[in-house]
Amino acid sequence: IRMKVIVGVKRVIDYAVKVRVLPDKSGVDLNNVKMSVNPFCEIAIEEAIKLKEKKIATEIIAVSIGNKACQESLRTAMAMGADRGIHIETSMRTDQEVQPLAVAKTFKFIAEREKADMIIVGKQSIDADSCQTGQMLAGLLSWPQCTFAAKLEVSEDKKSAKVSRESDAGTEDLTISLPAVMTADLRLNEPRYATLPNIMKAKKKPMEVLTMDAITGVDFTAQNTVVAIEEPATRQAGITVDSVESLIDNLKNKAKVI
Repeated sequence: IRMKVIVGVKRVIDYAVKVRVLPDKSGVDLNNVKMSVNPFCEIAIEEAIKLKEKKIATEIIAVSIGNKACQESLRTAMAMGADRGIHIETSMRTDQEVQPLAVAKTFKFIAEREKADMIIVGKQSIDADSCQTGQMLAGLLSWPQCTFAAKLEVSEDKKSAKVSRESDAGTEDLTISLPAVMTADLRLNEPRYATLPNIMKAKKKPMEVLTMDAITGVDFTAQNTVVAIEEPATRQAGITVDSVESLIDNLKNKAKVI
């Protein structure tokens, strides 16, 4: 039984990089900083690869929206194990201007064109932190969804999946019918590193490049705009007190927290 899985791949500032704000406070500085695949997208890719290794998924398609450099991130996904890539090219900033609703509509377009059986995306990106795309996508497709997935088991007939998801109240176990949308949480798996032979093989895997005009029915105009981005306030140095009375006095009269 055929099972085609689409995974989302977003290119973001590497999680280990110290983010700098532009002088005009219009956004963060993306020049000359290390970029990498969004960590939650890596988890989504890994889960799709595991499904293929279990002979459940038959094809994995990695999809990314952004500038030409996104092809590097798609090659990383293909080096990990994705079969092919689709790049929707745009010069718009994906941390501000390309917003969740437009992304969800784009993935709907791709899913319907490819006749996908499952879509796995990261629960959120570490730049915009919107945490909305997967939910909107499921709504647009009228598919079941499982957000913050921590465990995934697909049935042998590929018609349903058992999913454990993390919530504020604990772990919730669900059974959902397929096709469906999943958003990957941190504890779903630990992504593998791409090996050098697979990195070389990924260069020969097919990658389709589409313009935004090719995605019919999607308005990429930003629905909200960033007013300003500012550095967090610098923390003041702490002080040492020599008695409980002094501590209470500082908390009450200086910090004004009691």
